[in-house]
Amino acid sequence: MTSPDREFLPLGIAILTVSDTRTLADDKSGDTLVARLEEAGHRLAARAIVPDDRDAIRDTVLGWSRDAQVDVVITTGGTGFTGRDVTPEALEPIFEKRMDGFSAVFHRVSFEKIGVSTIQSRATGGVVNATFVFVLPGSPGACRDAWDHILKAQLDYRHKPCNFVEIMPRLDEHLRRTGGASA
Repeated sequence: MTSPDREFLPLGIAILTVSDTRTLADDKSGDTLVARLEEAGHRLAARAIVPDDRDAIRDTVLGWSRDAQVDVVITTGGTGFTGRDVTPEALEPIFEKRMDGFSAVFHRVSFEKIGVSTIQSRATGGVVNATFVFVLPGSPGACRDAWDHILKAQLDYRHKPCNFVEIMPRLDEHLRRTGGASA
């Protein structure tokens, strides 16, 4: 439900495609996410393609998580079970908080579209340096499902009864209390 008494707050969203073969010219999943976030009124803060390499994935997300212009990072690709699929392994170790509910809801939505084949995805989400990070499969359909059924509402300050935007200012409370810095 969208509340008419709240104004939309645009976010800076970075899109990372994880692939050994895609380029910006043929990155349909990245294009799908960019089109949807811009249509919703958000701003593309950054976009990149990196190979299926743990260090490259982690380093890109960590860099963006330290950028004040980036509120959210969405990755696409590398969530399957093949030897090259390493995006969850690259990112889950740096999550300060893991978002198990994102994976659960993603699989529920995905099940409606592709049935039990949804178990072949290790979609996940979490928080890194007070930045939300969502790890999506590499198909345009999975990106559409995640955005249309989960992220669009949760990244909209007007969404009630609650949304991610309203808690963003509090994501780093543990760092302010201890004076520490994360990864």
